[in-house]
Amino acid sequence: MSVQAAGRHEMDLRGRAKEIVVALRGDLVIVSVAARAPDVPVLAKLCAIAVAAYAVSPIDLIPDVIPVIGLLDDLVVLPLGIGATLRLIPEPLRQNLRHRVQTSGPAGLPQLGAMLVVVSWLAVLLVTAVLVEMAI
Repeated sequence: MSVQAAGRHEMDLRGRAKEIVVALRGDLVIVSVAARAPDVPVLAKLCAIAVAAYAVSPIDLIPDVIPVIGLLDDLVVLPLGIGATLRLIPEPLRQNLRHRVQTSGPAGLPQLGAMLVVVSWLAVLLVTAVLVEMAI
């Protein structure tokens, strides 16, 4: 493979990776809107809430401080969760949600994210307080 061909191949991979990230970001917004939409099935809502919570939570399955593996869990868990949630939403409703997001924008995502982070930290503080109380 020539140097020019290798360079083009690398550029194609970067471009494709960027497209995937942009698509996942848009799908994550759709998932967060689906969590609050009244017409979304309950199972899809629960899955959407779990995915949104994992996406914004500072708590990971594998800590990010572990080189490579810590970041790989985010690269695997989030796309799988987003895909599973979108599959649980019927196609016409999914298209409706996609249209709502495109026309209104992701205004509710920061509030949802902040709320989930605060609730996560409160849960961690509560568990820590209980454990400290039990140790005393």
